[in-house]
Amino acid sequence: MTRANFPRWLLVPAVLGALLVAVPIGAMALTVDWANFGALITSEASRAALWLSLRTAAASTVFCLLLGIPLALVLARTSGTAATLLRSLVLLPLVLPPVVGGIALLQAFGRRGILGHTLDVLGLEIAFSTTAVVIAQTFVAMPFLVLSLEGALRAAGTRYEDVAATLGAGPTTVFTRVTLPLALPGLVSGTILAFARCLGEFGATITFAGSLQGTTRTLPLEIYLQREGDPRAAVALSLVLVAVAVLVIGFTRARPGSLSAGTS
Repeated sequence: MTRANFPRWLLVPAVLGALLVAVPIGAMALTVDWANFGALITSEASRAALWLSLRTAAASTVFCLLLGIPLALVLARTSGTAATLLRSLVLLPLVLPPVVGGIALLQAFGRRGILGHTLDVLGLEIAFSTTAVVIAQTFVAMPFLVLSLEGALRAAGTRYEDVAATLGAGPTTVFTRVTLPLALPGLVSGTILAFARCLGEFGATITFAGSLQGTTRTLPLEIYLQREGDPRAAVALSLVLVAVAVLVIGFTRARPGSLSAGTS
């Protein structure tokens, strides 16, 4: 750690802030039943929930990329009232309580929803299905990708894009060969953060998709249910999610630097 030039008294609230996060996590690690840890996290319900979480989080992250990359590029390269309104709309799930997002999705895609009614007539039921889990996760996680990538695109600027266009490259070629490589660190960070958010999603999922074992009961929902029936299992499964989150955050912090070094 390099020596920073800041008032020493700021160390007191900084340490308190770190302890606010570290103490609960440490307490959970100290109280977990390590003797039976393996059995607690490998029960049939736990394995099904973890596998469902990984599958849906991966699918949701793909949708975040397909929809979020174009959104981030549009927001980074446009300005004005329309762009401001669009940015506010895209980032809205960041400030909404997840359960409110779930209710909104239910009103749109539920059997009696605006779009869900038409889909139901066509034989497509979205609410309370695995598809609903993916939609809910994408809804809450996509802003993380858009925010990270938009910042990277703005920082990269348009100089190299303009040069490529002057040399005769088409818009699609500029996008794939110049724009995305320049913003790759931000794209990687946003993708990993989106995946982590999908993995930990709870409120919108339980509201829009319910809690059906093997179908919509992801690991956060399983932890919530285990909290009443088997608190030891809930603590053990929570620690698994914490470990995954630590790995994701560590990879996010390390990866952009290595990418930047590789492209310089």
